[in-house]
Amino acid sequence: MNINYTTAKTTEELLQILSLQQINLKSAVTSSEIEQEGFVTVSHNLDLLKNMNEACPHIIAKDDDKVVGYALSMVPSFKNEITVLQPMFQELDRLHIQNYLVMGQICISKNHRKQGIFRGLYEVMKKASYPTYESIITEVDATNTRSLGAHYSVGFENICTYDSLNQDWKLISLRTS
Repeated sequence: MNINYTTAKTTEELLQILSLQQINLKSAVTSSEIEQEGFVTVSHNLDLLKNMNEACPHIIAKDDDKVVGYALSMVPSFKNEITVLQPMFQELDRLHIQNYLVMGQICISKNHRKQGIFRGLYEVMKKASYPTYESIITEVDATNTRSLGAHYSVGFENICTYDSLNQDWKLISLRTS
């Protein structure tokens, strides 16, 4: 296996991100997979993914020519584009948090998990974000214990827990410097 970390540059790479996303949505995985492997919440479309990538490139992990992991970059100007994420941005505004990049979603293919790719994606994202952004912020479904544990293991810290549509979300932050 030859993993290469880079930024998304082609439509084909964006399509591979969307394909990986679809098979890891909470609605597409079993309850045991949710508990053991985690899941993703948001389903993007190609136009939005392209626009987000043009504003700040997504970080991808490739095994040869295949995208096997991704960390989506989302600048605050996209705060009204994804309904489920709007409460997160409102919470960030309420807390007066500034100079941040949102990691909009991270996912690793099932065959490539537990091989350090999650950590690698965040290391590349930190380097790409600094010094423009002081922190990388994301939110994790409070029931997604697998994802929370992985985020804490690479240095994310709690900002707060908040409720949106009867769902608890952990708002967490990683310093880029």
